[in-house]
Amino acid sequence: MSVRARVRHRRRRALAVAGVASLLLATCATTATAAAPPLTPPSLLRAPPPQPPPLLTKADVDAALGKLDSIVQNGMKKTGVPGVSVAVVHQDRVVYLKGFGRRQTGKPGAVEPDTVFQLASLSKPISSTVVAGVVGTKAITWDDPVIKHLPDFALKDPWVTGHVTIADLFSHRSGLPDHAGDLLEDLGYDQDYILEHLRHEPLAPFRASYAYTNFGITAAAEAVARAKNTSWGKLAEDTLYTPAGMNSTSSLFADYEKADNKAVTHVKSEDGSWQPKYVRDADAQSPAGGVSSTARDMSAWLRLQLANGKLGGKQIVAAEPLEQTHLPEIVSQPPAAPAGRTGFYGLGWNVSYDDHGRLRLSHSGAFALGANTNVTMLPGEQLGIVVLTNGEPVGLADAIAFDFFDTAQEGKPTADWLSLLGQIYAQEEQAGKSPTDYAKPPSDATEAAPLDTYVGTYRNDYYGPLSVSADNGVLTMQLGPKQMRFRLTHYDGDTFSFQTVGENAVGLSGVTFTSDSDGKATKVRVESLDENGLGTFTRR
Repeated sequence: MSVRARVRHRRRRALAVAGVASLLLATCATTATAAAPPLTPPSLLRAPPPQPPPLLTKADVDAALGKLDSIVQNGMKKTGVPGVSVAVVHQDRVVYLKGFGRRQTGKPGAVEPDTVFQLASLSKPISSTVVAGVVGTKAITWDDPVIKHLPDFALKDPWVTGHVTIADLFSHRSGLPDHAGDLLEDLGYDQDYILEHLRHEPLAPFRASYAYTNFGITAAAEAVARAKNTSWGKLAEDTLYTPAGMNSTSSLFADYEKADNKAVTHVKSEDGSWQPKYVRDADAQSPAGGVSSTARDMSAWLRLQLANGKLGGKQIVAAEPLEQTHLPEIVSQPPAAPAGRTGFYGLGWNVSYDDHGRLRLSHSGAFALGANTNVTMLPGEQLGIVVLTNGEPVGLADAIAFDFFDTAQEGKPTADWLSLLGQIYAQEEQAGKSPTDYAKPPSDATEAAPLDTYVGTYRNDYYGPLSVSADNGVLTMQLGPKQMRFRLTHYDGDTFSFQTVGENAVGLSGVTFTSDSDGKATKVRVESLDENGLGTFTRR
């Protein structure tokens, strides 16, 4: 999707992992319907539209490269983001490879081309490259049903369960709701639990609805790994990282953690300073958001992408299944006006076509806990850029990429992308918050019932048990496999509030108890967990 389309159309909750590349996609239906008939399998490869002759000369690209230092430095100065690393590839050559700033605030250690960053959702096109490599060996096809290799996998509709393919999940068209499973990860559940419980999520129309799902892609990738009788991390290493010489790249959080030369995640504090406050372990959704890498390694991957799977004269990934990842699979952004352009999602890629008819491939990555990344390519120009940053999303990674391509094409940026995208990220952060300001109880608030009214254990098939205890006049809620504790603060009547945590934190959220005729609480609804109607717990 074009940045202009993103600016026109806002989309809630994409801040969590998708980055700007999926921030403002069209809202999908969330009402389950009867399963749609099977569509033409994506493996019946459509020929991609022919690319127009290159419009950018070497001089155009060189002029943009000459301004890239200042683009990065000015953006860092405006935002305060601690560290940035950038790679640019043109015509199979790495023409730019630099690091800027610090790996961690308050400590020595400069960012270099070999500094390891967490990639967040930039992991998705990397993972689709891995799957393309496996497809090229004929071990699987993109159209294999997921249950062929992951027989315990299930969705709410049995027909969809039997028909959903690896390609369906990699293109976010399974019918799963937006970010399905992410809240389970925030509560500390592991990958096995989350994938098993996707069967409780309501479904939108199959292959007719787009909704961005980290754990949909994760399920598909795990099916591919199972087909090869190995783990996903080992499969990615053997299929892509080692053959491409990406020796500092891994799909395991432990490898990132033990790296000496790594950029830690940072968030912006209320006083405007950037602090390394959180650690983001994304192993549960590793294929969708758990890759770590360097600008140098990513430049090798860019070369491979732009050379139809070849690197250094060697075919690392078969050309045809890799090309398929670059094709539109579903509409992700309908045109906002009659003359507007449609945005698509391919297999792990945002796919669009610019005003010159050129294919544009991109993806952003965003950890609200402290990372923002971007990759953008114009395959017809043999030009691509990767931007890695160690700060929460404020638009910098995306703006650097767009400023660079604008400068190559037009001689200068066509908009103040940093300000525009920063505003969008800020709006998205606010959009996820409750409409109720729980910090300000109403002036006529009624008292809570005696605390023992609420004490007890409540069950939920999706989120597991929730227990409420009272100690010294304070109610505490416990959730998740590690019994995460949340203090409940009275708001009004049987409604309390608590502070949400994790990648999808939305500030204060509500907890409302429902009592029976005897005055004993029988149900509790957790507002922040109820987006898809799954947030009500019933007393055992």
